[in-house]
Amino acid sequence: MGRKKKTEAVNKIDKHVGQKIRQRRNLLGLTQGDLADYLDIRYQQIQKYERGQNRVAAGTLFQLSKILQIPIKYFFEDFDKDGEAMPAAFAGLAENEQVPFSGDDPMDKKETMNLVRAYYNIPDEKQRKRVYELIKSLGEDTKEE
Repeated sequence: MGRKKKTEAVNKIDKHVGQKIRQRRNLLGLTQGDLADYLDIRYQQIQKYERGQNRVAAGTLFQLSKILQIPIKYFFEDFDKDGEAMPAAFAGLAENEQVPFSGDDPMDKKETMNLVRAYYNIPDEKQRKRVYELIKSLGEDTKEE
């Protein structure tokens, strides 16, 4: 692997880690300022992490995993050992055929985060399952049209 290719892979990973930080922070309803306070840094540093402009140090990543209540591997699950994205690794894992989306990542949308939060705020597991089945059936209805 040449120097330039290695640098590009590292930059992809930095951006990916930043996106995962932002997604999880939003899912938990934390602001950049909240997260910065937990880490005893300025919110601007969180912005740089989330954009992939600054690399997250190992110790900081460890702290983030504790604050965000996730394992460290969460930040890297979509990459192989060479730092290449692995979209094919997840092919065939979904129950139904997946329709590729175009445009922005839906996980970055506030609507998605609000939906996930609301779903997990349903205390009864059976009710959550019913909501899931309803949403799934509504999605299938639009595919058939």
